[in-house]
Amino acid sequence: MITDVKPYNSEEAKGKQVGEMFDSIAPAYDFMNTAMTGGLHRWWRDRALSMALGRKGGGEVSDVLDIACGTGDVAFRLHQLLPDARITGLDLSPGMLRIAEEKLARLMSSAEGRKGKGAVSFIQGDCLDLPYPDNSFDLITVAYGVRNFERLQQGYAEMHRVLRPGGVLCVVELSVPTNPLVRPLYKLYTRAVIPTVGRLVSRDRRAYTYLPESIAQCPQRAEMTALMTGAGFGQADFKSLTLGVVTIYLATR
Repeated sequence: MITDVKPYNSEEAKGKQVGEMFDSIAPAYDFMNTAMTGGLHRWWRDRALSMALGRKGGGEVSDVLDIACGTGDVAFRLHQLLPDARITGLDLSPGMLRIAEEKLARLMSSAEGRKGKGAVSFIQGDCLDLPYPDNSFDLITVAYGVRNFERLQQGYAEMHRVLRPGGVLCVVELSVPTNPLVRPLYKLYTRAVIPTVGRLVSRDRRAYTYLPESIAQCPQRAEMTALMTGAGFGQADFKSLTLGVVTIYLATR
C-alpha cells in the first residue's frame, strides 16, 4: 500500500506538494516523458484507450473525464478517437494546465482540432473532491496520476460516484517489474539515470527522485484492482506491458 512518500517534505499535505512539483517541472514534462520512455508512452496510451473503448463494447461515449490530465496528451488523443464527445481534463497544477491550454489553442486553429461536434476543455480541480454531480461521465481516464493521490481509495470512490452505470474507468500507471532478471536494470535506470537527467532538464532536484519512490510505494496489479472493487467497481482487471514497467487497469461501474 501507499506509504507517506511525498515530493519534498514530510510536513505539508501531499496534494499541495504534488501540485507545486508539477508546476515546477511543467516546461520539461513532455520532453522528459518522451526521453524516459523512448516514446513508448504514446503506445501505452493508445493501447490503454483501445482497451477502454473495447470494454465499452460500442456503447455511447459522450462525456469523458481525464483526471491528472497534465499537459493534455490523453485528452487530445481522446478527441481524435471520439470527435463527437465532450472531453474534460482536470489537474491540480496550473502550470501543467497552462501548457495544455496553449496546445488546445493551436489544436483548435487546425482542421483536425475542429472536426466533430465535441469539445476539449481543461479545469483545475481536486481528484478527491470532483466538481461534478453523480453519473456525469461515460469514461474516466487517469494516466500516471493515481500514485500521486493523497488518499487513493477516496479518489476511486469519487470516480465511481461521477461515472455513469456501465461506464468504464481506465488507469495507466508505472509499475515495478516482477521478473528477477529485469528488476536490477529497472532499479538502475529509475534510481540513477532518470533522477540525474531529470535534475539537469527540469532543475527540480526532487521531482525525478520522487518518481521511482512513488512507483515503488503504489499498489500494483492485484492490489490495485482490489482497491477498485473496494470502491464499488466491478470487472476490475489489469494488463502489464513492456516487461512490467507499466500496467493498464480497467474497471466498470
